[in-house]
Amino acid sequence: MERSRSPPRYGSLEPTRWPPAGAGPEDEIVSMADSTTTIDDIEGELFKIERIREILVRRESELRYMMDDIQLCKEISRLKKELQQLIALPENEKSNEERQKEEELVQQIHKLVETRDFLVDDVEFERLREREEDKEMAEFLQTPAKEKKVTSRGQQTSAPYVTKTGLTLLKECCGFTCSIM
Repeated sequence: MERSRSPPRYGSLEPTRWPPAGAGPEDEIVSMADSTTTIDDIEGELFKIERIREILVRRESELRYMMDDIQLCKEISRLKKELQQLIALPENEKSNEERQKEEELVQQIHKLVETRDFLVDDVEFERLREREEDKEMAEFLQTPAKEKKVTSRGQQTSAPYVTKTGLTLLKECCGFTCSIM
């Protein structure tokens, strides 16, 4: 005995209905107007997707900051070890070359510490900006639908224009691979 199989659903709620064998191409056209989805449902889905995208972009930014911080800390540690080896030598036994190398290491460490300070400041600035965005979004969601006026990012004037730090510009430029630092 043959069992009747139901056609695959592929994520749909209803089984797929195939057009009759003699149907023309115009019978195969599916219109979005045939859907029971409302505009509010679509806008809600788009809002959720946009929110998820925003969260992922924020997380990516956090991870980049963390990666840059780890790299800076590793480099600082490496230079400190090298400097400690030079400092361990008695002062009267050091050559001019070793003294010069010691001074260069101190300057390099100082530069990296300053860079890391910029990074920490930039991370804090991003957190404050994100907190402000979250506050604005919460206020937006609490207002009744009739009062909501959706504006693009370019049209928003509630937040003051903030200049970017050098570290942010450098990050956007090439992801901290510049020889500027």
